[in-house]
Amino acid sequence: MAAVDAFDRTLVGGLLRPRPAQAADLAEFADALAGTPLASGVAEAAEKAAAGAAGEDHCIALAAARTALLGSVHDALMDRVEEWTGRSRGEGAAPALAQRPAANALAAARSWLSDLARAGWRGIDHELVSGVAPVVSAMLPDPSLRRLATLLDGFAAELAACCPGATLERVPERRWADLWSRAILLTLPGAADVPVTGTATGRLLPLGVDLHEHPTAARAQVHAVFEPADGTAPRLVRAGVSVPKPDTVVGAGVWQLMRPHMALLSAVGEGRSMDITDMPITGEGDLVWHDEHARPGEPAEVFATARVALPAAHASVTAPLDRHPSAVAVPVFLEGYTVRNEDAMELTAAGCALAVDTDRIPAAGPLTADAVASSSACIGLLRWEAGMFVLQPLAVETTVRKKAVAIQAGAWAGGTTDKAGLRAEKAASDAAAVLRERAGRLLRK
Repeated sequence: MAAVDAFDRTLVGGLLRPRPAQAADLAEFADALAGTPLASGVAEAAEKAAAGAAGEDHCIALAAARTALLGSVHDALMDRVEEWTGRSRGEGAAPALAQRPAANALAAARSWLSDLARAGWRGIDHELVSGVAPVVSAMLPDPSLRRLATLLDGFAAELAACCPGATLERVPERRWADLWSRAILLTLPGAADVPVTGTATGRLLPLGVDLHEHPTAARAQVHAVFEPADGTAPRLVRAGVSVPKPDTVVGAGVWQLMRPHMALLSAVGEGRSMDITDMPITGEGDLVWHDEHARPGEPAEVFATARVALPAAHASVTAPLDRHPSAVAVPVFLEGYTVRNEDAMELTAAGCALAVDTDRIPAAGPLTADAVASSSACIGLLRWEAGMFVLQPLAVETTVRKKAVAIQAGAWAGGTTDKAGLRAEKAASDAAAVLRERAGRLLRK
C-alpha cells in the first residue's frame, strides 16, 4: 500500500513536469514490482514518467502495475477472511478475454485519461475535464462500451465539481487514482467483457440485498447461496440489477424502477427461495439474470439459510480487474455478540471487535442502526474500509414487543405494507408520473 500511495502522489502534481519528489515516488513504485512479470515494463514507464515523457502505453503499464499491487492486497485480505470463516474460494482462473478491434471511442478515452495524468489533479480545469463529454456521448449507444462510459461520465462530473484543481484544499488521491487506473484499463478492447462460463440449475437461497443509490442511478445486488440440482457443493453467488433514475426518486421509490427487471427482488421481500433453470453464470459467480429462467420456490427464511447453508458454501474466483480491497464483500453470519454504540457502533464476538458501517444501511428499507444495536444475530457483508475490516448489516434478528423478528435491508424490494415504505413508494410514483408527462410534452413538440 505504501508503493500504491507513492504512485498516487505523483498524479497530484502530474507527469508533464515531474519534480524530484515525484521521480523518487515513481522509483519506489517500480521497485515494488521488481521480480514480477511486470517489472521491465513498469521500470521503463516509471523512467519515462520521471523524465516527463510518459506516453499512453506508459500510462497503461503504470495503471496495470497499480492494479496488480492492489490485487495482491485483495488476495491477502481474502486469505484472512477464509481463515476466519472456514470457507474456501472455488478453484480455477478467470477465463481469457477474446481480442477484438479497438473502437475509436476507446482510443479517444485513453487519450483524455493520459492528458489527465500529465496535468495532474492540481492541474485540472473545466476545459480539460469537459473534453471527455463527446467521447461519453459516442460510447453510450453501444452496450459493450456503456460500462466505461458510465465510469468516465461520473469521474468527469466529480472532477468538474472540484475545478480548478489548483484551489483544492484536499485531493482525494486514492479515490481518483482508483478511478483513473480502472478507466484506462477498461479502454483496452475486451477488458470490460464479463464472459458467461456456464449455466446454473438448482435452488437459490437469498441472504440479503446490497443497495447502491446515486442521484442518477441505482443498483441492487442480491447475495445468495446457490444449491446446484446435481448435488455438488453449494456456492456463493450474486445477482444484480442496475437502472438509471431521476434524482427525485429516492429511498424506497427506487425499488419501483428495479422490480420489472428482476423477479428475485420480490422473492427476497416475500422470504422465498427461487428455482432457477439454465441461468447464465460467470466464472466470478454472477448470475446473468433472466426472469424466464426462474420461478418462485418454497419459503426460505434468511437466518435459517445463514445458519445451515452459508457455512458450507464456497466463494468464486475474482476477476483480475475486480481484485481490489474495496471489492471485498463477503457474506458472514454473527450471533452471540455484544454491541457498543458510542462514537461508532462496534460488535464484539469471541473477544474480537468489528466496526459496523451504519452509513451503508439504505433508507429504502426498514433496517436501521437502532435495530442493529438491539440485535442478537446479524447477516452482513465483511468489507475492508480505511485499513480495517467493517461489517455492513444486511439483516438482523431483534426483539420487537417481546417477539423475535427478522429485519432486512431489502425487505421492501418486492413491495411493502409498511407506512413509511408506502409513503416513499407513493412519492416516487408521483415523481415518475410528472416526469413521464413532461417527457411526453417534449416529444410532442
